[in-house]
Amino acid sequence: MKKVLFIDRDGTLVIEPPLDYQLDSLEKLEFYPGVFQYLTKIVRELDYELVMVTNQDGLGTDSFPEDTFWPAHHKMIKAFSNEGIEFQEILIDRSFPEENAPTRKPRIGLLHKYIHGNYDLENSYVIGDRATDIELATNLNAKGIYIGENNEEAVLCSQSWKEIYEYLKAEPREATCVRKTKETNISVYINLDNNTISDIDTGIGFFDHMLEQIARHGGIGLNIKVEGDLQIDEHHTIEDTALTLGEAFRTALGSKKGIQRYGFMLPMDDCLAQVAIDLGGRPWLVWDAEFSRELIGEMPTEMFFHFFKSFSDTALCNLNIKVEGQNEHHKIESIFKAFAKALKMASMKTDSFDIPSTKGSL
Repeated sequence: MKKVLFIDRDGTLVIEPPLDYQLDSLEKLEFYPGVFQYLTKIVRELDYELVMVTNQDGLGTDSFPEDTFWPAHHKMIKAFSNEGIEFQEILIDRSFPEENAPTRKPRIGLLHKYIHGNYDLENSYVIGDRATDIELATNLNAKGIYIGENNEEAVLCSQSWKEIYEYLKAEPREATCVRKTKETNISVYINLDNNTISDIDTGIGFFDHMLEQIARHGGIGLNIKVEGDLQIDEHHTIEDTALTLGEAFRTALGSKKGIQRYGFMLPMDDCLAQVAIDLGGRPWLVWDAEFSRELIGEMPTEMFFHFFKSFSDTALCNLNIKVEGQNEHHKIESIFKAFAKALKMASMKTDSFDIPSTKGSL
């Protein structure tokens, strides 16, 4: 799902004219300090769509005629476009003096597309200089950044676009996915940038141990809670956990802007495991691993293939897995550890903020 920055105009992108608060001439057009430099970095490095949302009191009245509004507005938009800053949509409410109009911030009449579309509003932001902007964030179930000194409802209060950029850049790549069927009820939280959280309970001890290898060696924060039909067997619990984990991993990666994309060979005592991964958007699994035991712990060895196949299907990644060795426990543990290292390597951020593909998307 796409994340959005809903950005107010006057007082946020441009300085609000101090006498009449109306940007009705080119002479009054003054950009907010640092907005070009740091909004450019946000567009280039981070994973947000930009949407301008602004109330324009009096637009179309004698005191603020539309033909005086548009020249300065278009000049502003052109200046941003020249710096590579494009707004996916520009929403202007003109309801004044109807202050209770459903389209007027903080009401959400202009934003139904984002409420009902494929947008991650919980991880989106409203940025503005008025209390109504922060109220709009609450009404959207988004977060608010306040251009000013104090607002208790905002997650950040700042008059610096540099601080706003640094705050957004520090946001972890995380996701929560839930899968409920007649057979399982699964919740997975993943954080690709903070491994201090790890709480895993699937009801299958050895499976928990393998998932803990992913968290520890992948440097991934991982919470997994599973209620499965273990009274029947382990199949649904293991397969559905992998499907949910793969979906959470894909969601946390976002557009995959600036990642390594590829990633691991790992020895463990008598075993050598090789796990190659490509986060290129195409699911595929090559599996070269044989096990002579039916169970390791309470986990059927036939389910190892199903776990990685299911992960590949929902994470949309290519996996090539091979292992050599004698000890069955070591063989599968080395695979999970190598898999964790491959995930860590492939999802690692680089100094390039491009999509790692000649197609321009993954």
